[in-house]
Amino acid sequence: MRSVLERMARAGHAPLHTRSPQDARTAYQAGADVLEVPKAALARVEDLHIPARDGHALPARLYAPTTEVGLPVLLYTHGGGFTIGNIATHDILCRELARLAGCMVVSLDYRLAPEHRFPTASNDAWDALKWLAAQATTLGADPARLAVGGDSAGGTLAAVNAILARDARLPLALQLLIYPGCAAHQDTPSHSTFAHGLVLEEPAISWFFGNYVHSRAEREDWRFAPLLAPDVEGVAPAWVGLAECDPLVDEGIEYADKLRLAGVPVDLDIYRGVTHEFIKMGRAIPEARKAHADAARALRRAFGME
Repeated sequence: MRSVLERMARAGHAPLHTRSPQDARTAYQAGADVLEVPKAALARVEDLHIPARDGHALPARLYAPTTEVGLPVLLYTHGGGFTIGNIATHDILCRELARLAGCMVVSLDYRLAPEHRFPTASNDAWDALKWLAAQATTLGADPARLAVGGDSAGGTLAAVNAILARDARLPLALQLLIYPGCAAHQDTPSHSTFAHGLVLEEPAISWFFGNYVHSRAEREDWRFAPLLAPDVEGVAPAWVGLAECDPLVDEGIEYADKLRLAGVPVDLDIYRGVTHEFIKMGRAIPEARKAHADAARALRRAFGME
């Protein structure tokens, strides 16, 4: 991990938070695959569109390791602080999850801030989940085995989807939360301890969130900060994968504890000595490949495949 950080420092790229949102998206996409594992070839990869509540067609990509029908399906929402990231930046990760878990993965290109502010991303994710549940059979998936997952801001969206699904009586097999953002304010000890020099820095977090939420009321809405959800009893079981050296690690642990206290089954894995974004560094970081395998195992178990 230290070697990766040193190489990033030597590259000398301007920090994302010093760029325009569009330039930051371009830069993030340009580097997204540099440290990834090789791109897995899958039997089925299809681009599609999912209708949002306002009529916007949300791009999505379906991945499946086989062409057989009745596969369980994971709706995946990518990270990027609600501001950057897309299907392409998380293509390899979604391929790995589909390959290792033996399930279908649908990766969602929800709309980004600042062009689309809170709660657009959350609304898009929920609209996509409802659509996927309704269209699963048509897509060749098993509507009775549905899960949500995501990393960072995408983990936030997955956690929110799990609460909304509980409220709508839409059963989910699992919520797969990879270093999710869960808190309203950056005030846990890990936000101070890991504020600088470890991939996700404090100025970047403030920039991302400033693009998406503008008021204290929005920050304290549970659709941005799931830790403030009034009740999480009865939500889907969770697998939570955190990075030890990450500003978000404390709030991830707090959210796992909140779920457990509500009686929700939780598996919590903390990967030692790694930073935010490590899950996409499998060529350089063994813990990334372990996290891929652990997440896939959690999916298989939740789907009744082992």
